[in-house]
Amino acid sequence: MKYIRQMAIILSVTCVAEILKYFIPLPIPASIYGLVLMFLLLLTGLVKLPQVKETAEFLVEIMTIMFIPATVGLMENWDVLQPILLPLIVIIPVTTILVMGVTGRTAQWFLRKKEKQK
Repeated sequence: MKYIRQMAIILSVTCVAEILKYFIPLPIPASIYGLVLMFLLLLTGLVKLPQVKETAEFLVEIMTIMFIPATVGLMENWDVLQPILLPLIVIIPVTTILVMGVTGRTAQWFLRKKEKQK
């Protein structure tokens, strides 16, 4: 029952994110709205970490399985991707490094802020 409740919380946040995406006409994916919403709920204490922790860890563990349909879709559309292959080969590593750098700096900032509070 605990896992059903945790999944219900996560799916509720996802549903609200989809509704926000519908009503806020910005070019931001609903998943980003969901991440920000869940972050705010955890930050404010409206949702406590133990209320979603085990199910969230499970979802992170199986995340690679979720990429299989996207990979198959890419393989099926190889003829469309071939003309833009060179830009993709350049853009993907550059953006990956950029995201890793920003994520690392953000994590460091939060850790320093947490240490100062102690």
